[in-house]
Amino acid sequence: MSRLSQNPLRDPRDRRLPRVPEPCALVVFGVTGDLARKKLIPAVYDLANRGLLPPGFVLMGFARRDWGDGDFEQVAREAAKQGARTEFRDEVWQRLAEATKFIPGSFDDDQAFDQLAQSLKDLDASHGTGGNAAFYLSIPPSAFPTVLKQMERTGMANNVETNSWRRVVVEKPFGHDLASAIELNKLVDDVFTAQDVFRIDHYLGKETVQNLLALRFANELFEPIWNSHHIDSVQITMAEDVGIGSRAGFYEGTGAARDVLQNHLLQLLALTAMDEPVNFDAAELRTEKRKVLGATQLPKDLARYAVRGQYDQGWLAGERVKGYLAEEGVAPKSRTETFAAVRLDVDTRRWAGVPFYLRTGKRLPRRVTEIGIIFRKPPFLPFAHSDTEELGANQLVVRVQPDEGLTLRFGSKVPGTTMEVRDVAMDFLYGEAFTENSPEAYERLLLDVLLGDASLFPQNEEVEQSWRIIDPIEEFWASGRRPELYRAGEWGPRGADEMLARDGRTWRRP
Repeated sequence: MSRLSQNPLRDPRDRRLPRVPEPCALVVFGVTGDLARKKLIPAVYDLANRGLLPPGFVLMGFARRDWGDGDFEQVAREAAKQGARTEFRDEVWQRLAEATKFIPGSFDDDQAFDQLAQSLKDLDASHGTGGNAAFYLSIPPSAFPTVLKQMERTGMANNVETNSWRRVVVEKPFGHDLASAIELNKLVDDVFTAQDVFRIDHYLGKETVQNLLALRFANELFEPIWNSHHIDSVQITMAEDVGIGSRAGFYEGTGAARDVLQNHLLQLLALTAMDEPVNFDAAELRTEKRKVLGATQLPKDLARYAVRGQYDQGWLAGERVKGYLAEEGVAPKSRTETFAAVRLDVDTRRWAGVPFYLRTGKRLPRRVTEIGIIFRKPPFLPFAHSDTEELGANQLVVRVQPDEGLTLRFGSKVPGTTMEVRDVAMDFLYGEAFTENSPEAYERLLLDVLLGDASLFPQNEEVEQSWRIIDPIEEFWASGRRPELYRAGEWGPRGADEMLARDGRTWRRP
């Protein structure tokens, strides 16, 4: 029997009260990497600063470094000081510092893992963790088999043997195609039970992504018109103004579709298109998302409706930048795409005939992620044509980043003696509407892991359904010509504009 019990600090019926986990340890494998230093450790500090970590909490690092607890504490302190969202306070850090531990060793070091297993047992007596632990695999996917087998060998993953809860956090990419995703899922599920596996897509931790659900299901204003009778099309964009930087080793074997379309954008599509769940439990949310992904269909003509591109040299923000092929570590004749756009259709009664256009790219004019809901135009306008020449379609835009909020575009009369109607915009900004700043995505997601709340984490079937959509696109591109070039600072290759033009539409310009 597990010692998992209700948190005495929180009435589960009142969601307004702070959600504080049970006493536990967070073990970060690969704690010396960029993700741990720039995101995870600052997120842990911010949770502590907000009073959302239990008194019996321990941060434990595991890496191939000749460090002691004091060395790790100093490194963690600097990471928290540089990356924390909230004000750095010494008294908060001192409480955390007393509960930071470090285990040196490589992933194939049996002795190091034996020491880790024993340390987790000792923490129950020294810090009152109750034996509870979450393991964050901030490591390359190639290292997963070794680490998971070590955890299985030492019994660290066994809830029954440890008489506590044990959870594992897996970072994307979740494989590089359907076959590898199935293999990875089986590997993880052989060691951990399905409900204890948390696959992180940090986009799902963003406040505006979660607000999409509130927008739809807490307001009578939107849900009745959230269907093909009123919506013409949906555009989901994730644009980056940066290049690949030092990530050539990763990016060359991945590309834009595997890196972003397969996870971030398909998850946003699922949240946009899903039906209302019975309640907001993790199982119900996942069920509705799986229905959408299962109903998502590729176009029959991929040559016309799946476009890839590769950035060339150009000007961006007044600076001349080099093309992808000139980036360090990129093969001279690389066919890796840095831009991908595709039309998808969701074959359900709600969405029949509504195209979903997804695009992502690097070296685009600006960094932005948004969901654009484009409504149908009125079937009849009682105005003269000249009165509405500057009137477009109504739009609802969910801005995921960087200016988190919503924009509603609609027609309004221009002041004056004539009837002239043009588009105007109403903006909602999180930073202006609420006094509290939005937490970072990793703050929310780490807290959910420690609480055991899996609402924002994709399950095996979602991951595999996403690969079933992306794999045929990758296979088609692999057998075709090179990606179409686009200049840095442009909104992608010409083929992406032509794709929408065939349907009588144009891309939104964020």
